[in-house]
Amino acid sequence: MSDSWSAERRELDRLPIELRVEYRRLNSFFADYTKNISKGGTFIRTQKPLPPGTEFVFVLIVPKLSEPLRLNGEVVWTTEVAKASDDSPAGMGIRFKYVDEAERTATEDVVERLVKDELGDHISERLLRINREDGR
Repeated sequence: MSDSWSAERRELDRLPIELRVEYRRLNSFFADYTKNISKGGTFIRTQKPLPPGTEFVFVLIVPKLSEPLRLNGEVVWTTEVAKASDDSPAGMGIRFKYVDEAERTATEDVVERLVKDELGDHISERLLRINREDGR
């Protein structure tokens, strides 16, 4: 795991939101679930994580959106099945990779809406205000 990703991973609030994720690996199609999400990435629970450094396109199925959200991502770390536990399930940490600033902004807006839908306005506003004050 790179030091910059490790630092970013600690700085961004990861919120426990479960979304269906679909992606392809070689000729196989996978459907897994996120464990959490932040504006910078997500953790995908899977018994067969892709190797770190793998870049791929995945689809997040977001309730209340008419179309799935297509994102580019890079696997930055994994937890193999043999090392998994209740606190650290098998899967892969994904960093979102954006084509441009417009895509970044649109994705961050979707994540903010997810936070509000899951946690309610009061808690989400506090979290988002804290992140803005911390420069995130």
